Amino acid sequence: MAFSPQFLDELRARVGLADVVGRRVRLIKKGREHSGLCPFHKEKSPSFTVNEDKGFYHCFGCGAHGSVFDFVMQTDGLSFPEAVERLAADAGMTVPASSPEEAAQEKKRQSLYGVVEAACLHFQRTLNMPEGRAGLEYLKGRGLSDATIKAFRLGFALDSKGALKAALTREDISEAEMIAAGLLIAPEDGDRAPYDRFRGRVMFPIADRRGRVVAFGGRVMGDGEPKYLNSPETPLFHKGHNLYAFDKATPAARKAGTVIVAEGYMDVIALHQAGFEHAVAPLGTALTEDQIRLLWKLVPEPVLCFDGDSAGARAANRAAERALPLLTAGKGLRFAILPEGEDPDSLVKKGGIEAMAQTVGAALPLSEILWRAETQGKSLKTPEQRAAVETALAQHAQRIQDSTVRGHFLRDFKDRMWKASRADRPTRGNFRGPAPLSTVPGVDGASASTASADGGRQAERTLIAIAARHPDLFHALEDDLGTTHFADEALDGLRQALVTALAGGAEDGDAVTAEIERAGFGPALAAILNHALIRSHRLIQPGADPDGVLTTWRENMRLLKARAGAEERRRLSADLAGNPNPEEAWALSRARLAAALEEADGDA
Repeated sequence: MAFSPQFLDELRARVGLADVVGRRVRLIKKGREHSGLCPFHKEKSPSFTVNEDKGFYHCFGCGAHGSVFDFVMQTDGLSFPEAVERLAADAGMTVPASSPEEAAQEKKRQSLYGVVEAACLHFQRTLNMPEGRAGLEYLKGRGLSDATIKAFRLGFALDSKGALKAALTREDISEAEMIAAGLLIAPEDGDRAPYDRFRGRVMFPIADRRGRVVAFGGRVMGDGEPKYLNSPETPLFHKGHNLYAFDKATPAARKAGTVIVAEGYMDVIALHQAGFEHAVAPLGTALTEDQIRLLWKLVPEPVLCFDGDSAGARAANRAAERALPLLTAGKGLRFAILPEGEDPDSLVKKGGIEAMAQTVGAALPLSEILWRAETQGKSLKTPEQRAAVETALAQHAQRIQDSTVRGHFLRDFKDRMWKASRADRPTRGNFRGPAPLSTVPGVDGASASTASADGGRQAERTLIAIAARHPDLFHALEDDLGTTHFADEALDGLRQALVTALAGGAEDGDAVTAEIERAGFGPALAAILNHALIRSHRLIQPGADPDGVLTTWRENMRLLKARAGAEERRRLSADLAGNPNPEEAWALSRARLAAALEEADGDA
């Protein structure tokens, strides 16, 4: 049975080599590769590697080597067609039946790649001709460099119904091929000749995962409509299955451990030019289920970056709802909300890469987006109001098919409702609540002052500096660094990037810095390491005594835990004052307070 290259490419992308191998081999990610014990011969030290970027595995011990299809064939004793059918079933894909008609269709599809490539070259040439001056001035006016224009193969379509058709006809390309490739429009009445689809537009080539041009997006010059026009569905192009710049972003996303999903072509290009080469965009539509799955093949939690306006908020809500049925353990979405009136392009221009890095670092989890959508502008003072919100949140959670993830969402929403209803509930009668918690025997109110907000931020900076300067101690710091949420959201984004870099095998300060820069947090880390208090702290610097470094680490962790305990005590005090049942409130507060103190003092 013959399979088309397009089908096999799609299947490789959907199943993921590391995912397939990981079902049989315990893999550990090290930089751009995964390693583990070879399943084809007995060994005690790992010599088996998986390279997702290149799509192959290799054992340096026994020489086993191949693609995802080879792996299934060797481990399960299957033929190539059987391996393809097995993987297609796992990915939910239908294996195309082989027939003379399908063989002819595949031959036609292969010829269309050449047609679209010829059109791309024509648009590029036109951009750099006097006739394309308006398009080039537009791109330059948006701040794009010559190198960026060349890298993204941007072009220009003349405001003519026959310019492209004439150029491709000279290359012996037929009108039928141009129509099939989506380059010409064939009038339905049949009395008029086919004419160019793209006219008077800056052209953005759209590539498939292998970097082959398969379609175009065109931005009109002036006030014409539609502002952006995409190629129609063709044998090469299915917009719901593709992402703009996915081929360019894949290597950078795997290095950074994250991918940024912007809304449009220019946003993606501006981000790449600014150094955020792990940016992609959907193609003129809301993010589809197939696109979400495609993103998860790269990273477990893509960051969706939407414009800071009402339309951006609606897009975020739609993406969150669409992702719910697809969620599984470890696979989610985060949402970077831009300032009002800004898009990624304008934010980078105004605030530089630091502003964009901070925005991405402060990305919100999917559950927070749903919570805001259902509670923003609503009161939770009455039982009826709280019931309405709780029902809406529960309906969202029930759409999650994975029972474990669904249970965590339900518990998270219930906890949020409990906290919000306490905060929104008025006091009743003459009950003023128990004495402030700072006066309760056994509770030291002074701890709240010692764990001030400024002190907490400095402790967070100190922990980041220690982890960055002493990657050789990561084994001792890993649990704390990986499980402690920093109150400063920007610093917490940097903390997560550090965990990814260190867990990925960065073994010295230079390697850590390089990984952090690739993740977009280079300026933030540099600012911390150059802070006067950090530079003057001898137990943070490289070469410091490891015991002293670990002691400094534990001291700062205790400070953060003390601050968390103090915040919990203040919150409990407010809860008690708002609860109309004194005995119930006091019993509940004592139990929760004991838990808070145990957590805060656990490392003392």
